[in-house]
Amino acid sequence: MLNKVLVANRGEIAIRVMRACRELGIQSVAVYSEADKYALFAKYADEAYLLGPAPASQSYLDIDKIIEVARICNADAIHPGYGFLSENPDFAEACENAGITFIGPPSSVLKITGNKVAARKEAVKAKVPVIAGSNEATSDINHIKEVIHKIGYPAIIKLADGGGGIGMSIIHSEEELEKAAATSISISQSTFGKNDIYIEKYLEHPRHIEFQILADKFGNVVHLGERECSIQRNYGKIIEESPSVALSASMREQMGNQAVKLARSLKYVGAGTIEFIFSEDKYYFLEVNARIQVEHGVTEMVTGIDIVKEQIRIASGLPLSVKQEDVRLTGWAIECRINAEDPLANFMPSPGTLKGYRSPGGIGIRVDSGVHNGYTIPDCYHPMISKLIVHGRDRKETIIRMKRALYEYIIIGVKTNIILHKAIMENPRFIAGNLETGFIERETGLEFNMQRIAERDYPLIERLSEIFDFTD
Repeated sequence: MLNKVLVANRGEIAIRVMRACRELGIQSVAVYSEADKYALFAKYADEAYLLGPAPASQSYLDIDKIIEVARICNADAIHPGYGFLSENPDFAEACENAGITFIGPPSSVLKITGNKVAARKEAVKAKVPVIAGSNEATSDINHIKEVIHKIGYPAIIKLADGGGGIGMSIIHSEEELEKAAATSISISQSTFGKNDIYIEKYLEHPRHIEFQILADKFGNVVHLGERECSIQRNYGKIIEESPSVALSASMREQMGNQAVKLARSLKYVGAGTIEFIFSEDKYYFLEVNARIQVEHGVTEMVTGIDIVKEQIRIASGLPLSVKQEDVRLTGWAIECRINAEDPLANFMPSPGTLKGYRSPGGIGIRVDSGVHNGYTIPDCYHPMISKLIVHGRDRKETIIRMKRALYEYIIIGVKTNIILHKAIMENPRFIAGNLETGFIERETGLEFNMQRIAERDYPLIERLSEIFDFTD
């Protein structure tokens, strides 16, 4: 087993990894920027080292500095969390060259999964269904037109590198094509230094369903069921749940087997997800996320399997602790991402000091957070406050429990998207499980309901605010 793990990340995911280390008897090391000097994760770790100024390029993205700290503190492994350097093959390779265990897939795998066209080719090779589209990245507008002539409109332009919807454009006609392609190419060049884009057929009302996989160094691969990630805004996930109402037991087994097959083909090692687009009872490979996912907690709630511990066990050279026949989905879990942003002002970030903070509790409630009362949310990183994860015996009970948990969640001092989550939990389409990736854009009544809910629930906030100290 590993002895000391440096966590090359911040916030709630850093604490999540450190908790797993503590339970395994492994020392943890935090690295932090000047903006995170007083953050909880930097205090929770056994050791903590300053990386540099707040900009990520000078701290959390500085490979040389992180490797240097790992050498100074004699860490034998680095866990990258998610985001930042988690899927960067250069970082994994730097760890390998330094003799430091990278808790994630090898750099050779990351070089494939980090490029959507290369990953698509692997899916084709493994005979996993893919959406009609281009098989090569290009910046040639004539080639793009040829592909669209074959697949038809609507189509979607994507960057070969990157994720989170960066540079995506949906096009419905040739009049939109050249401008959209030029925009995507420009974003690719400025973000990744490449002009690589590709085209796929756009499905109008798809679901986004991903399968959690675990793979060890001995060729053992399992999946832990699916997560429904269709509630998104600007291609970014907001609510996730497991299992999905859309999948029958036979479809779950079929898609899970395909995910395992692709992982084997990739020679994957570690935790990750195989992501699919699901529409009209058909599924198509979307991408591989070669890291721990933000929403991994919903899978842990329904399976009882600690995914981060499995990551650490795999990196330590141990076999998986579970076999496929051991995996059972029990009950239902839903996660709401709680962000410091104002959903009534076009989701503008709302950094600032938490003058009052009380997270919900009770049966079936899990809050993964890196904040505390009096903590100042910096303006230089993603404004996530926490992940609220709720488990129940079935979906109906879980939604009711989530509504109760959101009612209890008191955050004073910054605007949050809690009212959006409340509005979604009360939405008839959501309750019925009628989900799609364009849900938020198409549910025009959400804003009105958010205002109504804010007024309705304010009295509780006002009563509880009396217990907080508002002195500056």
